[in-house]
Amino acid sequence: MIPASPFGSVAIIWSAMGGRSAQSHHPKIVHVLLSKPGLSAEHRVERLYPRASISSCVEIDDIIVGIIGMLQGEAVMFSLDGVDLNLCGEFQQRVLRATHRIPRGRVDTYRLIAERLGIAGGARAVGNALANNPFPLIVPCHRVIRSDRTPGGYWGGLHMKTALLEREGICLDDGGRVQCAPGFMMNCYKG
Repeated sequence: MIPASPFGSVAIIWSAMGGRSAQSHHPKIVHVLLSKPGLSAEHRVERLYPRASISSCVEIDDIIVGIIGMLQGEAVMFSLDGVDLNLCGEFQQRVLRATHRIPRGRVDTYRLIAERLGIAGGARAVGNALANNPFPLIVPCHRVIRSDRTPGGYWGGLHMKTALLEREGICLDDGGRVQCAPGFMMNCYKG
């Protein structure tokens, strides 16, 4: 649990995968739970994982440090090796992998991700896959926006999504639109 972030608490639900010996212990994250206005990550844990216990290990501690840094605006890139993508269907895995490749300081659109995955007209399907992203921040779905350059939805709320984008150098205009030209992996640096 990350209790003191600028956006409320963040909970990491993980499980030890592998064999019984300490050498084969491989922690895998099964869910990253964000707080949103009116619903804390702690309450989400109580509801979704009532038998969860508080625990950690070196690998999870490293991810927590990375998440804290990211929430404070640091440039952090997470590996997908620490998450259990097998909990997601094949299509969602493809969307999450594509989203994971979006670098800090850039955004992409739901439509363009769908097109690159070979699903013309699949923007809504990509949006649904990201709305159910079990690994927000690790898979930076806050970097995916609508084609009209508005931010779109985010589990942690619009304020969190826009704040994360701004901390990564993305400018938004007075109407809340990302200031950049449409295109693949849109460059939206302040400048």
